[in-house]
Amino acid sequence: MGTLGKHYLLDLKDCSSNRLDDMDFIKEVLFEVAKEAGTAVIGSSFHGFLPQGLSGVVLITGAHLCIHTWPEYGYAAVDIFTHGDSFNAEDVARTIVEKLESKNPAIVELKRGF
Repeated sequence: MGTLGKHYLLDLKDCSSNRLDDMDFIKEVLFEVAKEAGTAVIGSSFHGFLPQGLSGVVLITGAHLCIHTWPEYGYAAVDIFTHGDSFNAEDVARTIVEKLESKNPAIVELKRGF
């Protein structure tokens, strides 16, 4: 066996605080990158916190996109998981960094499997 999937962990610092607290914007970004990657969305769930911040997950064919935001710190934690080569996770990560206007992103790639 070998690599079954790739898991990208994004620590996005110095993001636009307004964007991190905009539920509609975050949903649009995650659905847009899924569509651009050529995958189908098969489920999603989002929750906003008071006084600010949100968490969301988009389940896509053979993968998921997950985000947790802390607007008060200009920070977002994003997970991108894909099994096999179902889409280019690097492109998805790059687009999310751009859309959230992170000035200080850190991305770690993990190979998942045996």
